Amino acid sequence: MGGDGGAGGTLNGDGGAGGAGGLGASGGAGGNGGKAGLIGSGGTGGAGGEAIAAVGVGGTGGNGGNAQLVGNGGNGGNGGNSPATIGNGGTGGARGLLLGFPGAPGLT
Repeated sequence: MGGDGGAGGTLNGDGGAGGAGGLGASGGAGGNGGKAGLIGSGGTGGAGGEAIAAVGVGGTGGNGGNAQLVGNGGNGGNGGNSPATIGNGGTGGARGLLLGFPGAPGLT
Protein backbone atom coordinates (compact mmCIF):
# COMPACT_ATOMS: atom_id res chain seq x y z
CA MET A 1 0.00 0.00 0.00
CA GLY A 2 1.45 3.32 -1.01
CA GLY A 3 1.99 6.20 1.36
CA ASP A 4 0.08 9.47 1.33
CA GLY A 5 1.47 12.60 -0.27
CA GLY A 6 2.55 15.46 1.98
CA ALA A 7 0.75 18.78 2.34
CA GLY A 8 1.68 21.66 0.04
CA GLY A 9 3.67 24.69 1.13
CA THR A 10 2.52 28.14 2.16
CA LEU A 11 3.94 29.78 -0.95
CA ASN A 12 5.31 27.42 -3.55
CA GLY A 13 6.77 24.44 -1.73
CA ASP A 14 5.61 21.02 -2.79
CA GLY A 15 4.53 18.28 -0.45
CA GLY A 16 6.59 15.11 -0.69
CA ALA A 17 5.25 12.16 -2.65
CA GLY A 18 4.18 9.05 -0.81
CA GLY A 19 6.36 5.97 -1.11
CA ALA A 20 5.28 2.94 -3.12
CA GLY A 21 4.02 -0.15 -1.36
CA GLY A 22 6.23 -3.22 -1.27
CA LEU A 23 5.74 -6.23 -3.53
CA GLY A 24 4.32 -9.50 -2.27
CA ALA A 25 1.33 -10.45 -0.17
CA SER A 26 2.90 -8.92 2.93
CA GLY A 27 4.78 -6.06 1.32
CA GLY A 28 5.53 -3.11 3.55
CA ALA A 29 3.54 0.10 3.40
CA GLY A 30 5.09 3.13 1.75
CA GLY A 31 6.04 6.08 3.93
CA ASN A 32 4.13 9.33 3.86
CA GLY A 33 5.49 12.39 2.10
CA GLY A 34 6.79 15.26 4.23
CA LYS A 35 4.91 18.51 4.67
CA ALA A 36 6.29 21.44 2.71
CA GLY A 37 7.53 24.57 4.45
CA LEU A 38 7.27 28.18 3.36
CA ILE A 39 9.06 27.61 0.07
CA GLY A 40 10.84 24.34 0.83
CA SER A 41 9.61 21.01 -0.45
CA GLY A 42 8.74 18.08 1.76
CA GLY A 43 10.76 14.90 1.55
CA THR A 44 9.56 11.87 -0.38
CA GLY A 45 8.32 8.91 1.60
CA GLY A 46 10.37 5.73 1.41
CA ALA A 47 9.15 2.67 -0.46
CA GLY A 48 7.86 -0.32 1.43
CA GLY A 49 10.03 -3.41 1.58
CA GLU A 50 9.38 -6.45 -0.56
CA ALA A 51 8.02 -9.58 1.08
CA ILE A 52 10.35 -12.27 -0.25
CA ALA A 53 9.83 -15.14 2.14
CA ALA A 54 6.47 -16.86 2.49
CA VAL A 55 6.19 -15.83 6.12
CA GLY A 56 8.20 -12.63 5.99
CA VAL A 57 6.75 -9.14 6.11
CA GLY A 58 8.33 -6.26 4.24
CA GLY A 59 9.43 -3.29 6.27
CA THR A 60 7.53 -0.03 6.32
CA GLY A 61 9.04 2.87 4.40
CA GLY A 62 10.13 5.86 6.43
CA ASN A 63 8.23 9.12 6.27
CA GLY A 64 9.68 12.06 4.40
CA GLY A 65 10.97 14.92 6.52
CA ASN A 66 9.04 18.15 6.87
CA ALA A 67 10.61 21.21 5.25
CA GLN A 68 11.25 24.24 7.43
CA LEU A 69 11.54 27.60 5.64
CA VAL A 70 13.55 27.27 2.46
CA GLY A 71 15.21 23.92 3.01
CA ASN A 72 13.89 20.63 1.73
CA GLY A 73 12.95 17.79 4.04
CA GLY A 74 15.01 14.64 3.79
CA ASN A 75 13.62 11.57 2.05
CA GLY A 76 12.41 8.66 4.13
CA GLY A 77 14.43 5.45 4.04
CA ASN A 78 13.10 2.43 2.21
CA GLY A 79 11.70 -0.47 4.19
CA GLY A 80 13.85 -3.57 4.41
CA ASN A 81 13.11 -6.68 2.39
CA SER A 82 12.14 -9.76 4.34
CA PRO A 83 14.12 -12.94 4.00
CA ALA A 84 12.99 -13.72 7.53
CA THR A 85 13.02 -10.52 9.52
CA ILE A 86 11.17 -7.22 9.51
CA GLY A 87 13.03 -4.08 8.52
CA ASN A 88 11.71 -0.61 9.09
CA GLY A 89 12.67 2.35 6.96
CA GLY A 90 14.30 5.31 8.66
CA THR A 91 12.48 8.61 8.90
CA GLY A 92 13.75 11.50 6.79
CA GLY A 93 15.25 14.37 8.73
CA ALA A 94 13.88 17.90 8.60
CA ARG A 95 16.37 20.68 7.89
CA GLY A 96 16.12 24.42 7.66
CA LEU A 97 18.38 26.31 5.26
CA LEU A 98 20.23 23.36 3.79
CA LEU A 99 19.22 20.03 2.40
CA GLY A 100 17.69 17.41 4.63
CA PHE A 101 19.55 14.23 5.40
CA PRO A 102 17.94 11.09 4.05
CA GLY A 103 16.59 8.52 6.47
CA ALA A 104 18.48 5.32 7.11
CA PRO A 105 17.33 2.30 5.12
CA GLY A 106 15.57 -0.51 6.92
CA LEU A 107 17.43 -3.58 8.06
CA THR A 108 17.02 -6.74 6.06
